[in-house]
Formats: sequence, C-alpha cells, structure tokens
Amino acid sequence: MTFFEKELQKIFGEDMGLSDIRIVGNACYGSLSGDIRMKAVFATGMVADQYTMLRITLLNRREGPIDSVALHFSDLWGRKKVNNPNFRDGIHAYIWRNGGKPEWYVYQPTEADYRQLSGAASNYLDVFREPTQEQQPGQGMCLR
Repeated sequence: MTFFEKELQKIFGEDMGLSDIRIVGNACYGSLSGDIRMKAVFATGMVADQYTMLRITLLNRREGPIDSVALHFSDLWGRKKVNNPNFRDGIHAYIWRNGGKPEWYVYQPTEADYRQLSGAASNYLDVFREPTQEQQPGQGMCLR
C-alpha cells in the first residue's frame, strides 16, 4: 500500500456511509447513493508537490460533476506546534515529496486530526445524502 493509499484509508476507512470504496494511488472512490459517486484526492495549491488539501468531488455517473470542495488542512487544523527550532510559531501541515517519496512535512497528524478531517468530509457528503426516515427535508441542523 502506498503512502497516499494509507492516508486515505485513515480518512475513509471508518463507516462514512459510502459503499464500494476503492482506494487507488492518490484517489479514493465510493458510492454515495444511486448514481452519485465520490472521488477524494490529495491536491496541491500554489506549490508543486506540496499537498495542502483534500479535494472531494461528487460525480453523477451519467451526467458528470455535481459539486466539489477543498478541505484545506490549515483551515481544519490551524498552525501546529512542533519540536523544531526552525518553526517556533508552528507550521501548517502538508504532504510533500522528499526525494520523490511523499510524507508529511515536519508535522505528523494525530488521530484527532484524522477524525476531524474525516468528520469534515462526512459533513460535506451529508449535504448530498438522501434524507432518512428520522430526518425529513427542512429538519437538518443549521450551523451559524
């Protein structure tokens, strides 16, 4: 299993209401409902080989892309303190390629960080799930 596959497994390995989950290289695919599929990839921002976010795209099998969101690690986790004198003020987490090998740069996310990222991904997917018997349209929780 590659580095990216292991990282995606940490995020999408728990029950997220997806079926037929497939992790291939830098991407995770799963079925949300009916013809709606999810694709999640680690993505770069302005700097090549610095993966600063998880991009989730929802696709309709028949009609193409529906919606997309970028979950930036810095937005979710903020600046992280590290035991490195070069980063006294902490660092924003990202994955980089060190000699061609991907790894977390300076900061290694904790289990709590992975749960937070997984929760953000799940919250996004919830927007596109069919309402359950317990939750009828219009009865969702409103965040302010």
